[in-house]
Amino acid sequence: MPVLPILRRLGVPLLAATALYTAAASPAAAEGPGWTAEPVAGPAAEARPGGGRPYFYLSGTPGTVLEDRLALSNTTDRERTVTLRGADAYNTAGGAFAVRPAKGSSGAGSWISFGAGATVKVPPRTRAVVPFTLTVPPASPPGDHPAAVVATEGGHEVGVRVHLRVSGPALAALTVEDVAVRGRGSAAVVAYTLVNRGNVALAPDLALEAGGLFGEVPGRTGRALPVELLPGQRVELTEPWPAAPVLDRVRVTLTVTAPGGARAVAAGSRWLVPWDLVGWTGAGLLALGGTTAAALCLVRARRPRPDPPDGAPPAAGPAPAPEHELTGASR
Repeated sequence: MPVLPILRRLGVPLLAATALYTAAASPAAAEGPGWTAEPVAGPAAEARPGGGRPYFYLSGTPGTVLEDRLALSNTTDRERTVTLRGADAYNTAGGAFAVRPAKGSSGAGSWISFGAGATVKVPPRTRAVVPFTLTVPPASPPGDHPAAVVATEGGHEVGVRVHLRVSGPALAALTVEDVAVRGRGSAAVVAYTLVNRGNVALAPDLALEAGGLFGEVPGRTGRALPVELLPGQRVELTEPWPAAPVLDRVRVTLTVTAPGGARAVAAGSRWLVPWDLVGWTGAGLLALGGTTAAALCLVRARRPRPDPPDGAPPAAGPAPAPEHELTGASR
């Protein structure tokens, strides 16, 4: 599956590991305070407006040594000392693109080397071009291996994405898990988990269908998700569902597709009940029941007792206890 159309379509920003700098989608350069880092424009990029590349795109077979160049531009009146390194890329739990810290990379980020040029002094008003290599290990599996080149200066980090494709069979596959409806009414959302089970990055589309006890419920037509799902990554997402019914038992079905033939379907169900209305109704019924019971007790307490008829002997009381004669004689 071509990676370039996916990236043009998504324009997903890079989050650096510690400073979490958001790179601009256009122009291609990731801007720092007074300096920029971007790929050096190649022959194909020179024909594009601006002549820049938004990322590094490298491909090769296992065991290949790939080369490219990074441009550092100092736009200030003082010298800048920039440190360069490679880093693995991954998806955060929410789907953002992020890079590992300096000692946390063991994948494609660790294959990047700047040699003696890992620390670069850039004079004022100067553009420095720094070459680097990416050595693909002989046993590397085929598919996409996302990484980044990270430039650090004065505590500020800037990342430039590296998309590496290792030659071999490409598999586009994903699953949808943990589908659940949360909230209600216009605030309802459908929560779910996407997992990339293949070896290439995916740009998924989502469609939501729903049905209830009272018939079909309005869902959402297919749309592109604002996430690039990297190989082996798991992200937890939510889809707004403002058309959710107020009172019904609904079953939602999510269908996710991606270029390359990836498709997954999963469903979840839930009772949607306006509990605030139910609570007030229950409280009202309890209050009404209590009032009714109290009224009945009061009526019974105030009911007059009937008088005995004329000439009727008084009601006999309990018989008195017999009296024993005390004579002192034994019995």
